[in-house]
Amino acid sequence: MTSRDAELLGAPFDNTSITDRLLEPVFKPSPIISLLLIPTGLGVLMLLSAVGYTFLAGIGLWGNNIPVAWAFAIINFVWWIGIGHAGTFISAILLLLEQKWRTSLNRVAEGMTLFALVQAGLMPILHLGRPWFFYWLVPYPSEMKVWPQFISTLTWDVAAVSTYTLVSILFWYLGLIPDLASARDRATSLRAKRAYGFFALGWRNSARQWRHYRIAQLLLGGLATPLVLSVHSIVSMDFAIAKLPGWHSTIFPPYFVAGAIFSGFAMVVTLLLPLRRIYRLHHVITSRHLDLLAKMILVTGLIVTYSYIAEIFTSWWSGDPFERHMALVTRPLGPYAPVYWLLIFCNCVVPQTLWFRKIRTNALALWIVALFVQIGMWTERFILIVTSEHQDFLPSSWQMYYPSLIDGAILFGTICFFIFLFLLMVRFIPFMPIAEQKEILHELHRRDPARGKEAIGAVRTAG
Repeated sequence: MTSRDAELLGAPFDNTSITDRLLEPVFKPSPIISLLLIPTGLGVLMLLSAVGYTFLAGIGLWGNNIPVAWAFAIINFVWWIGIGHAGTFISAILLLLEQKWRTSLNRVAEGMTLFALVQAGLMPILHLGRPWFFYWLVPYPSEMKVWPQFISTLTWDVAAVSTYTLVSILFWYLGLIPDLASARDRATSLRAKRAYGFFALGWRNSARQWRHYRIAQLLLGGLATPLVLSVHSIVSMDFAIAKLPGWHSTIFPPYFVAGAIFSGFAMVVTLLLPLRRIYRLHHVITSRHLDLLAKMILVTGLIVTYSYIAEIFTSWWSGDPFERHMALVTRPLGPYAPVYWLLIFCNCVVPQTLWFRKIRTNALALWIVALFVQIGMWTERFILIVTSEHQDFLPSSWQMYYPSLIDGAILFGTICFFIFLFLLMVRFIPFMPIAEQKEILHELHRRDPARGKEAIGAVRTAG
């Protein structure tokens, strides 16, 4: 705590200054955020160009071949959908478990979900032979009586992901309403007042509104939590029901869910820590929050590591020569072995550094670990999909896969698009839940007035 903070510990207890402090990113945006919108916006243009070129010329522009018919599009889909599924789950499960440290990260996690789902939804559409007919996958009333093929997992993916997206939007938007009303009341321009007032839905902070708000929040949280488990299990079935070596496994549903939560916590850290530094929110996102996030990454990383070991063991124990060849030869010793060992290093070795408290509470070190996890989770999807396809049952059909320039442009473009949308949220929407932060500070003040004054003074003066 700075000397300036210490001088104001005895300042009057009021909500106004806390609200103004947490609304600063909206009404006094950092120039860094504005500058970052430029390169990410250019990345979005590159993505649109690559997608448009793909629509015109077809997916023959990609590196896909036979037998590697599924490649970057599905790799990116599973990676993004894992990140997307984790965000709402993290916020919802912490809400149901009444974990107070949730208030410093739930808005970032929920926003991350929506923006990742946008990237994930783009991939299967591009991979369709005729992407302009993507709505055929939706069971809408049709005069021709042509219904989707419900035996296909792709149809179930569309149903599950669209349901989860709707619940995530409602959960995210519901939490925003009190803070949008605060922005409406603090806005100086008529246009901003009208915009925030429209989306605040007439919120007046009454006891009745708060009662309905809490009930709706718990209902949506209770719906979102099991939905994540079911949806990502359905995504895993895209692979588990196939007969290819390395895919036909019953461990995939829990393995995919654990991997999604693992990458989700890592992405929360990746996004949250730069905001903490830019807006000097060290007294809102404290070292305790970093410690808890790091522990969750460590726990889920251990679960993922166990899944890798279990997958190798079951392949060996099965006695199936094709499964053994895939798990014990192709992946660790084959042509994609460097990618496989990069996966093991990023997902299994690097998270072990989080056993040390100094690493867990060091923002830069934790952020680097989170980046390694993101790289590791993407390479995991690459190894899972490409290695099982490029060497299957017939050696005569084996063929290497090499991504094309368009593949790389779409991957990099989706990352830029994701960051661009997230920066827009930070610029125009309170990314720190103001009402919930004030509630936590009030509780702290009631339990321990000395600590409450200290925390509130720190929040007010941290900027």
